[in-house]
Amino acid sequence: MSKTPRWLVREADVPGYHPANHVGTTNRRLIGPDTVGAKGVEVLLGVIEKNQGALPHAHPGIEQVCYLLSGTARAEMNGEAVDMVAGDCCYFPPELPHKFTVTSDEPARLLVIYSPPYEERPDRVIR
Repeated sequence: MSKTPRWLVREADVPGYHPANHVGTTNRRLIGPDTVGAKGVEVLLGVIEKNQGALPHAHPGIEQVCYLLSGTARAEMNGEAVDMVAGDCCYFPPELPHKFTVTSDEPARLLVIYSPPYEERPDRVIR
């Protein structure tokens, strides 16, 4: 059997971590500098418990996209809130504070895409 190529990432092979400024959240960094050598994009898989999620924050110079795979959630930005269902996608521009909270009874799963990579660096977040 051949070895898995470096450009293929399996969720089960990526360790989970609890991101700063989030509660009830476990992320797995699927695509990034450390996994596949990506320089301009980062893709995370987040699993968030009911009534938990991202506290208000912003990412200077970093665009963020959230694609909800399962569950429901409420995204908030600029005084606007929207309820999301699986298949919905939202965009958070750089520097604008946003919040993301799971509303479903079951944990929500979502893909989070950052460009450029966020890499959980404290200098890349504003609270």
